Amino acid sequence: MSDERTLVIDCASEACSVALVAGGRVVDFRHEVIGRGHAERLVPLIAELADGGRADAIAVGCGPGSFAGVRIGVAAARALALGWQVPAQGFSTLALVAAAAADAIAEARGALVVMEGGHGQWFVQPFAADLSPRADVRSLLPDAAAALDDALVVGNRAEAFVARRGTARALAVLPDARAFLRLPPAALIERPSPIYGRAPDAKPMSGA
Repeated sequence: MSDERTLVIDCASEACSVALVAGGRVVDFRHEVIGRGHAERLVPLIAELADGGRADAIAVGCGPGSFAGVRIGVAAARALALGWQVPAQGFSTLALVAAAAADAIAEARGALVVMEGGHGQWFVQPFAADLSPRADVRSLLPDAAAALDDALVVGNRAEAFVARRGTARALAVLPDARAFLRLPPAALIERPSPIYGRAPDAKPMSGA
C-alpha cells in the first residue's frame, strides 16, 4: 500500500470530521458533532492534525447534506489542493455513512442510508453488501421514505425511520472521515463538486 497521505474531510452533516490516512490506516483524526459552525471549526480541526493536516491528496464529502456544510467542505478542499498543489477527489457523503457501517451492511446483505435532508425531507439511498449503490439518492418526505423496504437502516435519521416503519433495525451513524478507508474505489469522484440532492434553498436573483 502507498504511504502517501490523504486528508479526508466531511462536514455535510452535524458532524465535522477530518482524518489523515495512509497505507490503509488512520494516521490522525478529529471528529466533532457541532451541529452548526462548520465554517469556523473546519480549518482549525485540520490544523490540529499531524503536520497541520498536510497531505499528498485530498478527498472531500460532497453531500448531499447541509447545503452550507457541503459548500464549506468542498471549498476548503479545493483551496487546500490549490495551495498545496495536490490532487483533490470527492465522494458521496451517503456512501461514507454506508462505509462507516460496512460490517453491519455486509452482514445484512445491504442497507438503506437515511440522512436529514432539510425542509422536513430525508435523503435516502440503498446500498448493497459491497457498498455499491443500488439506486440513486432521493429526497423524500418521511412517510414516503418509510415505504422503502430494507432490513437495516443506517444514518442520522435511521431511528426516526424505524419508529415510523417498525420492521427494520436502526443503526445511528454520522459521516466519519475515518470510514474513507472502507469506501470502494468506484465511490471516488475525480472533480469534487457539491451534490445537493434537491433544489437549493435560495434561488439567485434575476440578472445576478
